[in-house]
Amino acid sequence: MAAPRGDELPKRERELLRAVIQEFIHTGGPVGSNALAPKYELSPATIRSVLADLEALGYLQKPHTSAGRVPTEKGFRLYVDSLLKVRSLRPRDRERIEQSLAPAPLPELMAEAGKLLHSLTHHAAVVIAPNPDRTRIRRIEFVKLRQDRVLAILVGSEGLVQNRLISLDFPMGGSELEQAKNYLNELLGELSLEQIHERIRAEREAEQALYDQLRQKSLELARRAFPDIEIEPDVFVTGEASFLDEPIFAEDVETMRKLFAALAEKDRLLHILRRSIEGKEIQIFIGAESEFSDIASVSLVTAPYTQGDRILGAMAVIGPTRMNYGVVIPQVQYTARAVSRILSDE
Repeated sequence: MAAPRGDELPKRERELLRAVIQEFIHTGGPVGSNALAPKYELSPATIRSVLADLEALGYLQKPHTSAGRVPTEKGFRLYVDSLLKVRSLRPRDRERIEQSLAPAPLPELMAEAGKLLHSLTHHAAVVIAPNPDRTRIRRIEFVKLRQDRVLAILVGSEGLVQNRLISLDFPMGGSELEQAKNYLNELLGELSLEQIHERIRAEREAEQALYDQLRQKSLELARRAFPDIEIEPDVFVTGEASFLDEPIFAEDVETMRKLFAALAEKDRLLHILRRSIEGKEIQIFIGAESEFSDIASVSLVTAPYTQGDRILGAMAVIGPTRMNYGVVIPQVQYTARAVSRILSDE
């Protein structure tokens, strides 16, 4: 028989499940009926009976026979979806976020956002920079290095700067590079890299019917400056050592090894945070849901950040499943919004 959803559980069961999870978040230890009885007009025997029912439904479990109960991943999922009362962001946190984040080159802004999240939550933080393939190019510059080398400088609308070294097999003087820059900035300005690839292909096909050597050279420069390959965005990870503060992790060397290995895998982190981008709103992944690792006791709170109506990237806090979701969720959400405001005002 399928377990009832949170809104289908009787009120008493809902309240006691919430109480067990909140006590577990606070103490980190198994919760028994004696700890709950003073807060409710119920006998320890009645509470034990309700907890046994919640265990049978898969929301709680006993770590060992003589202990109280702890939430399962299923219990935490129900708590986050149906029982959690998310607090408003504390005024001191809002003030700290506003004071800590300011317009800066994109790598510095992303790194600062990660450090801030770690400092606020005391958990590990991950921020992924905007995907270069989706970055809108504000302008392109060329710098002549030697006879057969040109440095292409691509300036994105989010402040992201990319340098590409181009090898030339045709002559191109300084004045031609200047004219090429002006032509390409007019042709390609404020397009994403995906759109630029399409525009270059279309222009080169049209140009084949014309005899304009400079434009042909310019389009070839652009083709080499914007290679048609997927470029992975930067990933900023901060606060990995925070896991050492959790006894459930620090006392298990193998668990710590797996955690640090997972945090070092850029592809894994990108996969997880891209799910947040696709979801377009704050999301909570509990235990195995995140695919972060095969460690069941880890949760992620993720949120995308934007520029105008475009989602650029995402950030996340990674911590134990017993993290204080009611506090962490508004901290992550407000930090993402603060980054979005900075990028949208540029």
